Amino acid sequence: MKKFSQLAFPYVVWVVLMILLPMLLILFYSLTTQGNEIVNFTFTLNNYIRFFTDHDFLMILWRSLVIAFKTTIICVLLGYPIAYFIARSPDRVRNTLVLAVTLPTWINMLVRTYSWIGLLSEGGIIQTLFGLQDTDLLYTEGAVLLGMVYNFIPFMILQINTSLCKMDHSLLEASADLGANKVQTFLRVVFPLSLSGVISGIALVFLPAVSSFFIPKLLGGGQFFLIGNVIENQFITVGEWNFGSAISMIMAVIMMLCMYLIRRVDEHNSGGRKSS
Repeated sequence: MKKFSQLAFPYVVWVVLMILLPMLLILFYSLTTQGNEIVNFTFTLNNYIRFFTDHDFLMILWRSLVIAFKTTIICVLLGYPIAYFIARSPDRVRNTLVLAVTLPTWINMLVRTYSWIGLLSEGGIIQTLFGLQDTDLLYTEGAVLLGMVYNFIPFMILQINTSLCKMDHSLLEASADLGANKVQTFLRVVFPLSLSGVISGIALVFLPAVSSFFIPKLLGGGQFFLIGNVIENQFITVGEWNFGSAISMIMAVIMMLCMYLIRRVDEHNSGGRKSS
């Protein structure tokens, strides 16, 4: 036990300094008046009251949740068939396909997002290739949604693929022996057993999508603001650290609630599989 404590000590220090302390500092700023001096402060709830009584901020929060929900749904609908195809491929092909999915994540997300500006810009490849010269593709909700799906879908694919690869294939054979066709086998065996991967993928897509700020900033061009852009604006442009901290804490609570709900759904799904 003593040896374990000694090994864990550096990690505990790291968690306190890099996670707990910054969160406490953000909480402190969110509950104090305007100003960056810690010596002179007054506790207040006005930063939270301001957010929840301002219709514009609430609409931006709602828009952020909606765009994150759309991103997650699209990633599930596109990612599951891709993951299923990868999982059913021979080992050598599967490894190559997993590498192909993973490879883009090795490139900085900011660089990958910048590449879409050239593709979606006026006179760009997509406009020219599909004859969409009269259609604005960049700086729209569709561009932001496309950028988020492109950046986050690898996490969905990899999580689902992992759960599918761990599946006991004798269950598929047993389902076929009992007279189930491929659709019935998928709906009653494959999908329920891979649901844990889907839920993990949802967590890895929805949570970063709802707080993303540079994707809407680059592909939205300042015309499509999400809550992450508001937080960035409060800290960097406006200089209202206290109000920006309050919005950050609100988003942290929303994310923790989402993580709790996702965990509960996963536990319920796992319990249902065990009981069956």
